[in-house]
Amino acid sequence: MIRRHVTVLTGTALAGLLVSGCGGAGSHDSESAEGGAEGAETGGDSRLDAVLEEGVLDVCTTGDYPPFTEYDEEADEYEGIDIDMVRGLAEEMGVEIEWVRTSWDDLMDDYLADCDIAVGGISINADRAQQVFFSRPLMADGKTPITRCENVDDYRTIDQINDPEVTSIMPSGGTNQIFAEEHYPEGNLVTHDNLTIFDELAEGNADVMTTDRSEVLWVANEYEELCAVNPDEPFDYFEKAYMLPRGDTVFAHYVDQWLTMSLHDGTYHEATSEWFGDDVEIEVP
Repeated sequence: MIRRHVTVLTGTALAGLLVSGCGGAGSHDSESAEGGAEGAETGGDSRLDAVLEEGVLDVCTTGDYPPFTEYDEEADEYEGIDIDMVRGLAEEMGVEIEWVRTSWDDLMDDYLADCDIAVGGISINADRAQQVFFSRPLMADGKTPITRCENVDDYRTIDQINDPEVTSIMPSGGTNQIFAEEHYPEGNLVTHDNLTIFDELAEGNADVMTTDRSEVLWVANEYEELCAVNPDEPFDYFEKAYMLPRGDTVFAHYVDQWLTMSLHDGTYHEATSEWFGDDVEIEVP
């Protein structure tokens, strides 16, 4: 299969997106979680302290969103860009990972109940930022259509897709569904399992999918039948990052420092090149 050149752009630094209030407790002691939310700037306990003390980092991920997170049922293990990254974080901390399998519908609830960090191609948006901190972004992105290659000219604009005769396919519960419902109210919107959604598109059982540019470029490499429509002119702009406990500036600062080093020392390039190819170009902030 011919590999296309892929350019991945990292976003401008968001060092510790600050939102007031207490964070939801994960599987660690609730007093530690509350200390991270309320006392991080005054020397109180942080989730970082609890993770280091217990030796376990609880990680939420969906496992259904390559190239960022994918669960291999046969091997019984996760793989992907963000999986490799969070494994590196755990190694740096000297702790083990406890994986928490979640879905896009349940991501926030599962994170607040059970996890220290959530990874796997997660987009920053205002609704999520009301409940969690985000790490500094790792990638700039935007919603972009993908369709069968012979149909590219039919779905270049929102107006073309927002049509009752056009079937847009999407997984439920994530930003793809939110975008489609907002921008294609007249379109025929259907949901499908994220693990086989591109098979449906390739087989012609749906007309188009609007998803993240990064995913579109990866899928276009994997499926000869599918082509990115406007990969250099996405419909909007957002950034991908990791979810962290709201209010815990100590933990957020630690993760951000580690990510800054990883973006500049080759760690992130190594994680992305396996999926996008060795010619990937990363513009770091």
